[in-house]
Amino acid sequence: MKSRESLVRLKEFQVNEKRRQLQQLQMMMSEFERMTKDLESQIVIEEKKSGISDPNHFAYPTFAKAARQRADNLQVSIKELKMQEESLEQALEEMQAEYARATALEERDSVIRARA
Repeated sequence: MKSRESLVRLKEFQVNEKRRQLQQLQMMMSEFERMTKDLESQIVIEEKKSGISDPNHFAYPTFAKAARQRADNLQVSIKELKMQEESLEQALEEMQAEYARATALEERDSVIRARA
């Protein structure tokens, strides 16, 4: 019966670990979104300073080009992280179901032991 208790603890640990990974992923996405907003505001400031807002213009500020590229890269990263988030959420749901089954088995075993 100790093995069931160990199984329940293992499943609980796995659920908590997936939750932690999911939280880290969400924090990373929000940080990337914040960085993107900062870059976009810097781009606007740089365009106002130079008076050129067309990225294809030959005199478009180099800093604005680099910031725009970085913001685009961050957006791509956010999309990739969202896909990872979806798969992590699905894995978490599966882990929670396994944990619930293991807990139910442990409870059933403890009731049987109590009767004996």
